[in-house]
Amino acid sequence: MNSDYITADLLGEVEAIAREAGAAIMTIYGREFSVEEKADKSPLTEADAAAHRLIADRLGALSLALPVLSEEDTEQFAGPDGAGRYWLVDPLDGTKEFIKRNGEFTVNIALIEQGKAVLGVVYAPALDVTYSAAAGLGAFKVDTQGNRAPIRVAEHRPGTPWRVVGSRSHAGEEMPRLLAKLGDHELVPMGSSLKLCLVAEGAADAYPRLGPTSLWDTAAAHCVAEQAGGAVVQLDGQPLSYANPGAVLNPYFLVLGKSELDWPSLFA
Repeated sequence: MNSDYITADLLGEVEAIAREAGAAIMTIYGREFSVEEKADKSPLTEADAAAHRLIADRLGALSLALPVLSEEDTEQFAGPDGAGRYWLVDPLDGTKEFIKRNGEFTVNIALIEQGKAVLGVVYAPALDVTYSAAAGLGAFKVDTQGNRAPIRVAEHRPGTPWRVVGSRSHAGEEMPRLLAKLGDHELVPMGSSLKLCLVAEGAADAYPRLGPTSLWDTAAAHCVAEQAGGAVVQLDGQPLSYANPGAVLNPYFLVLGKSELDWPSLFA
C-alpha cells in the first residue's frame, strides 16, 4: 500500500467538500421538505440527493480522480481503480435523525485503498463539528470555532462502568443480551456515524453494532476511530473490510477503545 499521496492538503480538501455538502443540507433542514421511501423502506429526502450531487462533483474535480461509490448512486460505480482505491460516500447518514430534526446526522466521505479506510471525514452540519483522519496523519476534531485538536480513544479503567454507545433509531434485539454479559454500564444513545466518533474521541468505551449497516455508513468514521488508536472489528475479531464493494452490507461489528476485555469472547 502506497499512502504517500495522502497529505494534509488532501484531507483539508475533503473536509471542505464535506462542509459544503453540510451547508447544502442545512438550507433544506431549515424549511419544510418532502420524504420519500426507497425500495428497502429507508427514508430519502431532497437533502440526500443535493448532498450527493455536490460531493460527486467536487470529488470529480480533485487532482486525485478516483471512482465514487455513494449510497445515492450505486449503479454508476464500476469498481476500484487499479490500485484498489475508491471514494466511499454517505451524503447524509442518519436521515431518520434529519427528519426528526435532532441534529444527529452527518456527511461521510472515505477514501478506501485495498479494503482499508485510509482517509475519512465525518461532518455533523447541525452541530458544526468535524471529525477527520488519515493514515500517517492521525485523527482530529474541529469544533464550531474552527479549533483543530488531535483525538485519542480512552482506556477503560477496571471497576468503572462501561460507556457503551447505542443506536438511537436501530436498537436491535441482541444489545440487551450483550449488556447483561458486560455488567455495570452506561448506555449513550446517538444517531448516525457520530457513534463511532464518540469512541474515537474518548467519550465512550465501545460501540457494538448488532444490526444492519452498509459500507458507506461506517467507512469514514472507521478511519477516524482507527487513527485515534481504536479498533473496528467483526465479532470474531477480524477487521471490518471494504475490499468487496459489491457486497454493500457490513457484518455485525464492534468499535473499541482500549481495555483488557476480550470482546469477541462475549460472542463465542
